[in-house]
Amino acid sequence: MTTAQGAEATAAGSSRSASLDEARVVVADIAASMERVISGKPDAIRLALVTLLAEGHLLIQDVPGVGKTLLAKALARSIDCTMHRIQFTPDLLPGDVTGVSVFDQRTSTFEFRPGAVFASIVLGDEINRASPKTQSAMLEAMEERQVTVDGRTYPLPQPFMVIATQNPVEMEGTYPLPEAQRDRFLMQVSLGYPDRAAEVAMLDSHENHDPLDDLLPVTDAPTLRRLQLATRSIHASENVKRYIVDIVSATRREPLLRLGASPRSSVHLLQAAKALSLLKGRDHVLPDDVQSLVPAVLAHRVLLSTEAHLDRRSATAVVTDVVARVPVS
Repeated sequence: MTTAQGAEATAAGSSRSASLDEARVVVADIAASMERVISGKPDAIRLALVTLLAEGHLLIQDVPGVGKTLLAKALARSIDCTMHRIQFTPDLLPGDVTGVSVFDQRTSTFEFRPGAVFASIVLGDEINRASPKTQSAMLEAMEERQVTVDGRTYPLPQPFMVIATQNPVEMEGTYPLPEAQRDRFLMQVSLGYPDRAAEVAMLDSHENHDPLDDLLPVTDAPTLRRLQLATRSIHASENVKRYIVDIVSATRREPLLRLGASPRSSVHLLQAAKALSLLKGRDHVLPDDVQSLVPAVLAHRVLLSTEAHLDRRSATAVVTDVVARVPVS
């Protein structure tokens, strides 16, 4: 190796170390900021940040009042990005989401008016209450990060993340998300009820004012975008990639599942594992990263068989058992 090549290698190594150090500090700051508002949910916050770094979208399914909307608002405030909230209802139209072209009589031209999806963080509240036609309006935005209206394509801001919520209890008047749309979400998480100490702390923090009002940004959109690009460069060995494919393939052969995970699941699982590695300050993916993310990344993409329903098995339990049986490459 020449002196020049050695200098380049040293510079590249220093740059990567700087990226890892920066990512660790920035993510820790965002998590600490969010925990000031959401008590006792460090795992949910960590998975939300992994989804953000992996350039994915998050589906939160839980009962009312546990902090689903608050999590999205706290994340948007902490990263100083634009946020729009869409309250999904049966009468919501696709144009309300993507935008519409309006004829301007003064200029005799059509002017595009952006919809609510044009923001860095888009909160889709109770997404399963919208009609399938309106739900499908989100597909192009989530996958391509753009919308097409009247034959013209408009790019969405970067970073871009959809956080959608669902209430699993009240199912009357809802339209279950089709498999194609659930597959667009990198992760599905559930916040659950807080423990006693966390709920007491929540009463203290909300007693006199809303703690969200005191939340200040700890980073900005350009920094976050730089970390997302750094996530892509995290190294994943061929063995790790084969391990991911083996896990996803095993779900397709599992008797308790009538529909296994899609090839997109493999891509999303790798992206999430890279983001988790960056979050931990590593420049490479370990099998442990993959294993810890499988329930959140795969469970919402599979369909249980009749036998699994009769045995009262959950999708999370089934995919966890699948992982336990797949040997590490």
